[in-house]
Amino acid sequence: MRIIVVLLLFLFLLFPHTSYATVMEFYDEQEDSWLIDLKPYIFEVDEVLLNWNNIQNLTKYMQKQVYKEPENAYIDKDGKIIKEKPGFTLDVNRFHALINEVYYGEVNKRLQIPKQSIPARVNEDLLKEIQERELNRFTTRFREGNVERTRNIELATEAINNTVIFPGEYFSFNEIVGERTQARGYLPAPVIVKGEFSEGIGGGICQVSSTLFNAVDLQGIEITERYAHSREVPYVPKGRDATVSWWGPDFAFRNKYNEPLLIRASAKGGAMTVVIYTSNDASIFQAKSP
Repeated sequence: MRIIVVLLLFLFLLFPHTSYATVMEFYDEQEDSWLIDLKPYIFEVDEVLLNWNNIQNLTKYMQKQVYKEPENAYIDKDGKIIKEKPGFTLDVNRFHALINEVYYGEVNKRLQIPKQSIPARVNEDLLKEIQERELNRFTTRFREGNVERTRNIELATEAINNTVIFPGEYFSFNEIVGERTQARGYLPAPVIVKGEFSEGIGGGICQVSSTLFNAVDLQGIEITERYAHSREVPYVPKGRDATVSWWGPDFAFRNKYNEPLLIRASAKGGAMTVVIYTSNDASIFQAKSP
């Protein structure tokens, strides 16, 4: 009996039973907090091991919780540049390292969630630079008394305003403006369908795409997709329109300058205006000789 007790004591000293920390608490600057129980992420057959396949699911969940999209700098209605705001994503490597530290080191304290900063694509300095030189502008008129059509024009104009197209990039009207739905504020107004006038959600936005077309139809900008209406429209000269539809035609072009382009658009007082800007240093890409 004495030999058995000594043997058990020896085995206990040789293979001590360790209890691991199984609860983590993270917080961020906004005082959001997450209490994570690690028990579902431990191998049932061996509590020494963490199941990293399952932890990947936890990681994806935390990535969604932490992610914040960066906000580009933009020019407000008064012409003032509003500074950009960085976004954030989960620092996955540090997050995994903290899981190890807590579990194996039995750390029992609140931890700040590890983040990586995501810079904004358009910052204040870039906006200052690419509004130096006006390339072109175009204005069309509309009747403000037509409330529904005016509202649609204002929404689409707001959507394209402050758009920056980098060198070699394509602009798609449908992609930038998005689907025209009542949920997004668009209203029923007259549209042209197969040569006839009818009522449709978002009627009037073709004036925005047509105004934009006339502003960007210049050397250094390649029009890659444009369709004319099935009948003449009154707001632009004949043959100078660009019809668009969410499930149909799009208006698209490519920036062939070596600097970004800036679209400034406004709709007020019955006038819809698009102005195209770029840097003073901008020039058109030149094809290299073979």
